[in-house]
Amino acid sequence: MLVSTQTHIFGNKFGEHDAVKFLARAGFDALDYSMFKILDNTHPTGRDDYRDYAKSLKKTAEENNIIFRQAHAPFPSYIQEPENKNQEYYNEIIVHAIVRAIEIISILGGKIIVVHPITLLNCDYRKQKDFNIDFFNTLLPYCKKFNIKIALENMWTYDENAKKVTPGVCSPPHEFVDYLDSLDKNYFTACLDLGHAEMRGSGAESAVDLINALGSERLGCLHIHDNDKISDLHDLPFTQKLNWNEIMRALKNINYSGDFTFEADNFIEKFPAELYLRAAEFMLDTGRYFVGKYFKDF
Repeated sequence: MLVSTQTHIFGNKFGEHDAVKFLARAGFDALDYSMFKILDNTHPTGRDDYRDYAKSLKKTAEENNIIFRQAHAPFPSYIQEPENKNQEYYNEIIVHAIVRAIEIISILGGKIIVVHPITLLNCDYRKQKDFNIDFFNTLLPYCKKFNIKIALENMWTYDENAKKVTPGVCSPPHEFVDYLDSLDKNYFTACLDLGHAEMRGSGAESAVDLINALGSERLGCLHIHDNDKISDLHDLPFTQKLNWNEIMRALKNINYSGDFTFEADNFIEKFPAELYLRAAEFMLDTGRYFVGKYFKDF
């Protein structure tokens, strides 16, 4: 089982080529490419020469003996803000940006891209599901063209009036399963965000419930991080309140065989830049601990 992490914090701090070198030096097996700036035409992924940039980034990875395995598309995938005069424009260009992200991870050699499902305001389950299925199916031709799977992620929302977390799309186990079973299983899978699953009010009793509901046939990748079960902290396992032994046993019991991918950059960001590499090495050590204890046969 490969241990990987997202490129987000290192890319922002040092630039993406150096981020690849840093994370390879730390010892990670693979990378989850964060494409959060693709709408910015000053960023290489947002320029016309994005294909050349992706090829150069892959070359840097090859030279440093690390690979890209998955990516995270820009988000949100849709906005519903009637007072926002740019809403219609954003909702048009974000689809093109996600398609570009699918192509980029293909060039990099990855196989999965995480795309956030869409939460609509003030609508029933059927309308929201139909909207999402239509949205994801518009991306299906590009999945086929570039041989990439899209991973839907379990989300959460926040009720400003009640000041609490509320369920988001794909957060209840039955809903996540329903969405995936309504899509082409050859090109759509689940990214289970373990931290989101454990937030009180998110719609799941625990990450274990989602793991058991999805099973190995639907669960394609993970976002691994810790929190206090209240806020989305994206911290390192064992620093907050998730029960990691229960979660790892559940993953082992369903024979999860995807990558072990951290999305715990907030842990690294607590340190000065001079200690980022050491913090990343410790994150990797934590991943190796889990893999050695629970997944040594994978």
